[in-house]
Amino acid sequence: MASSKNIDSVFSAAAKTMLFWTAGMVLVAVVGWILNRVFVCGTGCLSCLLLVWIVGVGFLGFFYRNPRKVIQSDSHDVLCPAYGTVDVIDEVEEPEVVGGKCKRVSIFLSVFDVHVQKAPIAGKVSLVKHTPGKFLNALRRESANVNENVLIGIESTDFPGCRIGIRLIAGAIARRVTPFIEVGDTLSKGQTISLIQFGSRVDVYLPPKVELCVKLGQRVAGSQTILARI
Repeated sequence: MASSKNIDSVFSAAAKTMLFWTAGMVLVAVVGWILNRVFVCGTGCLSCLLLVWIVGVGFLGFFYRNPRKVIQSDSHDVLCPAYGTVDVIDEVEEPEVVGGKCKRVSIFLSVFDVHVQKAPIAGKVSLVKHTPGKFLNALRRESANVNENVLIGIESTDFPGCRIGIRLIAGAIARRVTPFIEVGDTLSKGQTISLIQFGSRVDVYLPPKVELCVKLGQRVAGSQTILARI
């Protein structure tokens, strides 16, 4: 179950974005009011501004949604940390969390996907590392190697020594990655751990001996799809 602290963090991020959006629209509305005093077309402009504001608020509410559902699973199950489409499955070297060769599953998030991420296993946070970089389109596979990102390491509570890495990758539109956890935090499976604002990519690094339960092109849901079995 997601902690109330992290749920509040998502709400706070949504509130800040909505505040900036509203402030911008108020500024434009003031300009529209001035036009209304000078030109007959001003009333129509104000109506359009109101419509744009309503659509914008609706989109922000949709974007910041945070589903609470966590499927029933046993300790061997690794849940998907992100919502999106699996578009890369391969083997890579990951020295900071897994400590060598590992299986990587990359999940692409469109602007219409849920953008909160969930803890795939119960465990303790061993690493939270921010790396500055570029902002290439997240659809490009090379973005995982050069874009700004945050790498999170989690060591399993049930299987000591088993570590899973989650790399949150910014994109051309998604330029803000916000982790809600710190090194030393104890996580429950399915807990909300981070937010990427607007379309991006999440790479998951798994020990080489795990059994993958997803395939290329599959749609997955955070804490609702089994990614692998330890």
